[in-house]
Amino acid sequence: MQDTPMNKSELIDAIAQHANLTKADAGRALEGLTKTIETTLKAGDSITLVGFGTFEVKERAERQGRNPQSGAAITIAAAKVPSFKAGKNLKDTVNS
Repeated sequence: MQDTPMNKSELIDAIAQHANLTKADAGRALEGLTKTIETTLKAGDSITLVGFGTFEVKERAERQGRNPQSGAAITIAAAKVPSFKAGKNLKDTVNS
């Protein structure tokens, strides 16, 4: 297990190695994937990769919170938040 998270350039290197691509091609593929996820979620749709997981947008309701410095009550606005739910194969892989 790594002590530090994998950064983008390390991920591109890993993709290039696993898919037998050049680093440039792997970088473009990763960029294409992330842009596609962003635009799909922005449109309100979800992406399901069977066995891997589902990317979707969830609605977070308005709620009350506290200012940590003053302790005063504040209202936190409603928001749309991106969400990822891991699929069975990914969960099994992580837990094996």
